[in-house]
Amino acid sequence: MTDRADRPGHADQPEHPDQPEHPDRADRAGLSGPADRAGHDSTAAPSDLAGLAADAYVYGYPLVFDLSMVQAALHEGFGSLPSASFNEFAHSSQLATPDARFVSVNNDTVYSIAQLDLSGGPLLLHVPDTLGAYFVLQFVDAWTNNFAYVGRRATGTAETKWLIVPPGWAGETPEGMTGVIDAPTAVVSVVGRFACAGPADLPRVHGLQKRLTLKVLEAVMHHTWLPSTDPDVPEPLHFFEKLRVWMAAFPPAADDCAYQDRFQPLQLLEEGPSPYAHAAPELVQALTEGLRRGAARVEKASRTGEGGGRAPGAWDMNPHLFDYNLDWFGAGTVDSPEWRIADRTSSYLTRAVAARIGLWGNHGYEAVYAHTSEDADGHWLNGSRSYTLRFDSPPPVQSFWSVTMYDSPDYYLVANPADRYSVGDRTPGLVYGDDGSLTLHIQKDRPADPAEAANWLPAPDGDFRPMLRLYTPEQAVLDGSYVIPPITPKREPGTA
Repeated sequence: MTDRADRPGHADQPEHPDQPEHPDRADRAGLSGPADRAGHDSTAAPSDLAGLAADAYVYGYPLVFDLSMVQAALHEGFGSLPSASFNEFAHSSQLATPDARFVSVNNDTVYSIAQLDLSGGPLLLHVPDTLGAYFVLQFVDAWTNNFAYVGRRATGTAETKWLIVPPGWAGETPEGMTGVIDAPTAVVSVVGRFACAGPADLPRVHGLQKRLTLKVLEAVMHHTWLPSTDPDVPEPLHFFEKLRVWMAAFPPAADDCAYQDRFQPLQLLEEGPSPYAHAAPELVQALTEGLRRGAARVEKASRTGEGGGRAPGAWDMNPHLFDYNLDWFGAGTVDSPEWRIADRTSSYLTRAVAARIGLWGNHGYEAVYAHTSEDADGHWLNGSRSYTLRFDSPPPVQSFWSVTMYDSPDYYLVANPADRYSVGDRTPGLVYGDDGSLTLHIQKDRPADPAEAANWLPAPDGDFRPMLRLYTPEQAVLDGSYVIPPITPKREPGTA
């Protein structure tokens, strides 16, 4: 959902695991900072347990964050998206609003989300005919790998039936199935997005949601919870306890399992009673320091900042942010070198950044997300100023595009009197220039000019980070030849 898991496991609304303040810029696969391109602490000696713990944080952050969000989906829901048990869809009744405390949630589509438990066997998925309308069902494993897609781009909009099977399943496929979706882990998130043009379009979307169904193939008991952690583990070690338990319950690909062996000195591979309930002071200190370092590393790599060779105000648009999946290519995915990060170890930091800024985001061939935190002068975007964003021509997409406003550093939708959270090519009443250009006005208060008010994207009081979404982007977006214009601060009359 590109989409709060704070310190994972808190019973209220979860946020990001132990995130510090503003980080800097990320690059294509490796990103920068005190870690090398593989995500390791390049300043740490091999015997430095804190450095090893920082590497473990970067490696395990997506798993802990993802399953924290799964827990929230099962027990709390997100805003208009109610909670739902395993193997049931939770349907939003409206487009997302600021009460959906989920990182970078979109305001273009209506969500239908299901958390699947396949421990009891396969599930049958029925997808209705959307009559050509855009939708996508994205299948995400516990490690945040996007391993399958069903939707207009991937499989078309006609009615389909799918068998979703757990790891190692070798049964018979029932007749009438469109295909089989092999899940890499026993817990999977299905993130459904139905394009919605506004309140008047909701009845159509609600009809589709009612016909989107899941059913167990056999009457076998499925779990109703995630594996539990030891309640005696002290709070500073909660992250590593979750990582230990969930890493064992949901093993990754074989090559990732081999990488995990290096974390044995941290006792992350121990099974049974938790080694962290009564850990030695030296280990507690190393894990606590490692968590701080790792969280700072992920946070630093997750925000666009100055430097890195970019022009001031340049948007961070990375069509390959979700290319860290190197092993699982099911229906609707593109299995080619162009869509895989070449070095597996380098992919771990990219994966953590993707979870931090856009959990459950799509591959670039489905949708591209661009964001910026600074204006054309290189200053941080802030609600104390007013800005414009001028498109000389529409962004090149096959489906649709939008610009959504998020606060910073949490990346949540911004409440405003107009209840307008995004502006895009489907926004009614936009005013275009005589030359076909479109100028958006980004500021806290509604502009006095009616034409500017029609193109107004409300901003918060403090720092903010807008995101441009490009659904089914054209090749110019994917190859980088399309350049998004910078956000320009408005000048007061008589100023330079």
